[in-house]
Amino acid sequence: MAAFFEPLTAPPEIPGAQPLHSGKVRDLYLLDDGRLLMVASDRISAYDAVLTPEIPGKGEILTRMSLWWFDQLHHVVDNHVLSTDVPESVSGRAIICERLDMLPVECVARGYLTGSGLADYRATGAVCGIELPTGLVDGSRLPAPIFTPATKAGLGDHDENVSYERVVEEVGDEVAAELRRLALTVYGRAEELARERGIIVADTKFEFGRRAGGTIVLADEVLTPDSSRFWPADAWEPGRAQTSYDKQIVRDWLTSAESGWDRSSGEPPPELPKRIVEQTRATYVEAYERLTGERF
Repeated sequence: MAAFFEPLTAPPEIPGAQPLHSGKVRDLYLLDDGRLLMVASDRISAYDAVLTPEIPGKGEILTRMSLWWFDQLHHVVDNHVLSTDVPESVSGRAIICERLDMLPVECVARGYLTGSGLADYRATGAVCGIELPTGLVDGSRLPAPIFTPATKAGLGDHDENVSYERVVEEVGDEVAAELRRLALTVYGRAEELARERGIIVADTKFEFGRRAGGTIVLADEVLTPDSSRFWPADAWEPGRAQTSYDKQIVRDWLTSAESGWDRSSGEPPPELPKRIVEQTRATYVEAYERLTGERF
């Protein structure tokens, strides 16, 4: 059953680069000089499954969007990017980055209530142990952004929302406090920048790593349609599912009667129809262009 959670093809061979890890979307290599090469594929995942077919150009969109955000946020937090001078075979979809001690926490920041946060709220009146006002609905803006961490799951496993106290147990008081501060600070600045461009960042997840000296830096991808919920600000209406610039199109199709997929069966998900692939690509391109002001 677990096979369909793995990348469906081996990572491409790159001269001078040793494959280290293949995730749902990214492939990581060790270069001869000790630095890391991180390559974003065109794979797309949903509900912990890697899907077929791939989304053409997705890896380049994610890389270019992350680089844009890293540039916008460099005064807020250091990041792991060292160079974009990468091998020709992965040009446009890869970066050279630092080797870090990655922290085992998905640092989720939420400014709006939806997704797993909404499910937690409906069940308990709280999200990750944070009590929220009564009467909130799907899409409600929260009184203030909240830090709602999750465990990092391996391929085929589910991320699990956890309390701040669980993060303290995992990484200690000082590091947990810094992760919360950084996640909320970066989210706050990103939400402001995106809103100026007509996009609401409802929630997003960050990954952080430590340098040898202990400095915590922003790593992996940042504020892409894969790691965030982007909503058009002019269409936001609490109380219903929101129009989105992310992979909600894919999630919605997989859970529709048309797909015929039973998530609980353990069977691989069906192949995405051509129109879903095209709509997803168009959505990612539109998010990139609206945020950056650049053509893709």
